[in-house]
Amino acid sequence: MAPVVHSFDPPERFVAGTVGEPGQRTFFLQARSGVRIVSVSLEKQQVAALSERIDELLDEVMASQSTDATIPAVAPLGLEDTQPLEQPIDEEFRAGTMTLSWDPDDERIVIEVFPFTEAAVVSPDQLDEDLEEPDPEEIFLVRLPAGMARAFVKRAASVIEAGRPSCPFCGNPVDPDGHLCVRANGFRRRDP
Repeated sequence: MAPVVHSFDPPERFVAGTVGEPGQRTFFLQARSGVRIVSVSLEKQQVAALSERIDELLDEVMASQSTDATIPAVAPLGLEDTQPLEQPIDEEFRAGTMTLSWDPDDERIVIEVFPFTEAAVVSPDQLDEDLEEPDPEEIFLVRLPAGMARAFVKRAASVIEAGRPSCPFCGNPVDPDGHLCVRANGFRRRDP
């Protein structure tokens, strides 16, 4: 059976956002075109890795002499998006594997997000085995112009930074009621 493809080429809006209080946040990728909204949940580290890699890929394309594409070095002012996630937030699936590429014909970043499956998790004793990953039931496919991709990267950075402050001594997140700092031999630090 062919997978359901949630395709946005390009979306009117594509953002990373969160729901919940710092320390208890759920991260989402959300795309909208007209009244159609698709939200996919993922981990904070996945948002960070995706935005970093998009930025790096755009820098690589900018530096490449083989393209005539106009790639902005930073997010264009008119494309900045600081609005909250669109409601209702109905999770289509939890993100697992993500792919990223550049389409030189359309001059767009192509992001494919596949659902998390237990079958994709490989244990250390299975590394030498030739395993076949099952075909996904759904795919979240987003094709972004370069300016919109830079705006996504900028917003993703601010969403990630909006979490709990880091302890200046150990670097671990500090909850509102403090945390046990390993560098303070277990004494509870209250102020970051």
